[in-house]
Amino acid sequence: MLSRVLYFRQTVTSFSYIVKQSIKTKWNLPYLRTALMASIAKTYEDCQISKSAADNRQYRGLELKNGMKILLISDPETDKSSAAMDIHIGHLKDPSDLPGLAHFCEHMLFLGTEKYPEENEYNKFLSEHGGMSNAFTSLEHTNYYFDISPDHLTEALDRFSQFFRNPLFTPSATGREVNAVDSENSRNLQSDPWRLFQLDKSLARPDHDFSKFGTGNKETLETIPKSKGVNVRDELLKFHTEYYSSNVMGLCILGKESLDELQDMVVPLFENVVNKNVKIPKWDEPPYTEKELKTLVYAVPVKDIREMSVVWPTPDVTEFYKANPGHYLGHLLGHEGSGSLLSELKARGQFTCSRVSRLAVHNAGLTCVLYSRINVLLSTEHIDDIVILMYQYINMLKKEQLQEWIFKECQELAAMGFNFKDKESPKICTSNLSSRLHEFPFQDVLSAYSLFDDFRPDLINLILKKLVPENMRITVVSKKFESCADQTEKWYGTQYKVNKFSAEQMKKWTNCGFQDNLRLPKKNEFIPTNFCLVAADSEPAGMPEIVKNTDFCRLWYKQDSTFLKPKACVNVDFISPVAYTDPLHTNFNALFTQLFDDALTEYTYMAEIAGLKYSLDSSIYGLTLTVKGYSDKLPILLEKILEKMATFKVDPNRLAIFKDIHGRNLRNFQAEQPHQHAIYYTNMLTSETLWNKEELLQALDDVTATNLQHFISQLLGKLFIEGLVFGNVTKAQSIQMTDMIERILIENCNTKPLLPSQHRKLREVQLPDGCYFLHKQKNVVHESSSIEVYYQCGQQNTESNILLELFCQVISEPCFNILRTKEQLGYIVFSGVRRSKGVQGLRVIIQSSKPPQFVEGRIEAFIQKVEEILESMSNDEFNKHVTALSSKRLEKPKKLVQQNNKYWTEIISSFYNFDRDNVEVTFLQKLTKDDLLKFYREKIALNAPQRHKLSVHVLSEVPQNPDTNNVGNNVEKTECEGGDGFIPAPELPMVIIITDVMEFKRDLGLFPLPKPFIEVTLAKSKL
Repeated sequence: MLSRVLYFRQTVTSFSYIVKQSIKTKWNLPYLRTALMASIAKTYEDCQISKSAADNRQYRGLELKNGMKILLISDPETDKSSAAMDIHIGHLKDPSDLPGLAHFCEHMLFLGTEKYPEENEYNKFLSEHGGMSNAFTSLEHTNYYFDISPDHLTEALDRFSQFFRNPLFTPSATGREVNAVDSENSRNLQSDPWRLFQLDKSLARPDHDFSKFGTGNKETLETIPKSKGVNVRDELLKFHTEYYSSNVMGLCILGKESLDELQDMVVPLFENVVNKNVKIPKWDEPPYTEKELKTLVYAVPVKDIREMSVVWPTPDVTEFYKANPGHYLGHLLGHEGSGSLLSELKARGQFTCSRVSRLAVHNAGLTCVLYSRINVLLSTEHIDDIVILMYQYINMLKKEQLQEWIFKECQELAAMGFNFKDKESPKICTSNLSSRLHEFPFQDVLSAYSLFDDFRPDLINLILKKLVPENMRITVVSKKFESCADQTEKWYGTQYKVNKFSAEQMKKWTNCGFQDNLRLPKKNEFIPTNFCLVAADSEPAGMPEIVKNTDFCRLWYKQDSTFLKPKACVNVDFISPVAYTDPLHTNFNALFTQLFDDALTEYTYMAEIAGLKYSLDSSIYGLTLTVKGYSDKLPILLEKILEKMATFKVDPNRLAIFKDIHGRNLRNFQAEQPHQHAIYYTNMLTSETLWNKEELLQALDDVTATNLQHFISQLLGKLFIEGLVFGNVTKAQSIQMTDMIERILIENCNTKPLLPSQHRKLREVQLPDGCYFLHKQKNVVHESSSIEVYYQCGQQNTESNILLELFCQVISEPCFNILRTKEQLGYIVFSGVRRSKGVQGLRVIIQSSKPPQFVEGRIEAFIQKVEEILESMSNDEFNKHVTALSSKRLEKPKKLVQQNNKYWTEIISSFYNFDRDNVEVTFLQKLTKDDLLKFYREKIALNAPQRHKLSVHVLSEVPQNPDTNNVGNNVEKTECEGGDGFIPAPELPMVIIITDVMEFKRDLGLFPLPKPFIEVTLAKSKL
């Protein structure tokens, strides 16, 4: 009763209460606003916040009297609203005896509050109104965010705000959700990025918070605490009470309402979050001191990767963000142009690439400046050579002294990126900005690290002086170290060995002198100078139109009239039947694109840092080239790429390196997540032709420089080109670019068009009515197993597309709630649409410690319950789902590249339904609940006459923890039942086990190719 009284006192000033009182007492709006303003300590208006000239959103910063910082964003054009709350407390503040508690607390906030006690209330509400939610816990932050259709922001915020005031942490939910945390950790156990990050942490000073295990698992959050008499639920409540304080919270809200309306909505919901005067943690001492420095760590990966990273602890310079001193050094050390560290490594013929990245853990004082990837078998000599070369580059930087022109170029590029930045999706925008509110003042929260104007050589030198061997740690990763590793990391089981630098190494690295080939980069000629928008077409097309159609080329064109930025995208498909003839040709195609990118790096890197990117990717139909970015210099880059492609010569030495990498990448598939294996085998079973990893590996030995060169000539000798030009480009310019592509290919490769019969698309296997096929595979790396159940529904068209999507919309939340939250089958529980080659169906994917056959029974039990869900659904609930799906489908792309991708997807799929969203939503509005029930009973239900079921089981052969395994085998009513009760698994029909994939596919037919939405024909050859 006491808690109810306290709760009433906390919420008595809610906006709804104020509005009701205003009606009774005839308060006017100014009086209301005065009452609300009493909770606000400081206000920062839009004019005080630095933003780009192209940004039409309005901003207001609020600092409440309880210390909470709030950023309001008004965007009347938004089709999604969003909110994010960032708590400036992460897993570094976990109690030492409860690793993972902050992360566990993040999970638990979703599972009921005093005002909304139902565990799935929050996610159910978001799902019904076109929204979603997520959260993450990092070293120093815990971040929660959601989006929703704009008309329901107020109700969503009311539910969201309760997370930070009155979470329940019910005993039943606490007992179950620890399994989800454990499953999440289990998913990461064989992930090399997670393993190597934790190894870095575990080798830090033991008394430093950086050394903690942040994810947590069942052992740390249940087994050990229980053995010590510790009640974890009590510890969760204590953690939330101690650290979830308003003065370390940053809230960001984006909605269609005006700033005043947003303020009136938000302040009453968050003004009563309690200020516990928590001090934002600072770590003045670095995680690595003299004992942990001058250290070489040899680590054994799960995948066959070979890389090296170098770390120097440096002073925290966050407060000097307007000088951004780390950017200058990161720009130079990470440069890939002529004279760079990367260029010299590649010239020596031993390495494929050396990437430099900067990871700043600000308060912990850790800055990872250099990250080199090595793709040969490592030896001590290689490590020494790389480190010598690094210090020779650093010596060159010191000798050349700091160049203001380089700083100004970096400054110009960063400002250009800021001023022409595309809109982010609301949820990405709010999540990112909420985490910045305690890092930067409101005036700079949008522009920090993008606009920097203080050239501070003293600060750059402060960091540069720390880049010395005495202040260095090296980690080298390779399978080669399995034989010498003599230690095992506690949490992930990573094998490793630690050596201190030898006196000889220290001497070599300290006195390495200079290398003549290393030099500062030249001025970047790709920086655009013309930011004008081209003249609008006299008759602008609403959708892409064909502006050129020959037997050699079809060009689609659309001038941008929405985003109005000096940017463009060029997409080109080079279609050739030789690209996917057999596994050998498939390897040729992949290796060609990798070697091409390697050979063009020095040139294209200059364009990339100037905001102009390209990619050349292999596909089953040939090659796909994409060039995107500022339109000013785009044709220059495109021409250079085509000239290099048409005259490409294979370097045998580089080919040997990339063959090794390609082979390791194919073998590394075994270490991918089990659910990715299930997806892969489903694709294998349903595709007309798909070369598997083993076939590709077997054919790799036959690749030589000579036959690869011959393949390139074949590939480019006979083509059909289909392209799309979209953005700040005129019709004439787009045709000129296409003509240039044709000219270069014809002049250099004597390219000829394909014959009509060579325009071939692969098709999808057609499963028969009433079938139930099962394919089993083993996983020898991960403890978890996985399953994908695919209910094939037939060919895509407007009606079937939207019926399937609406069905998935309706079942998404209950599927997650029942199979993940209540039955705790695993961390990864997904249901949704699967589409491939014009065919589609429902897929359910679960990665679990429980056996796949058991999980399949639980999936079918849920599918059986869906009929009850549909039948009991009111018209109001049905209409909510229709509105929610409409909201998702009609959400407009925020960036030109996103709109480009939607158009390009229609082109490469041969559907050409460029107005798909509007067309299908119009049909959606006409559907009834009976239509959905009919779809379910015909296609999905256990006894559905047109049910086509394919199930893939990926069974782990890794020994499991007995306690975890028992959970999987003994899921009884106590674990499965909730408000809906236990659902018994139905008896399944006769199953056909697939043992031979090719035999399975030979006995089945193929679906016809998809019917285009608009008719597009090949041009007739002129004989």
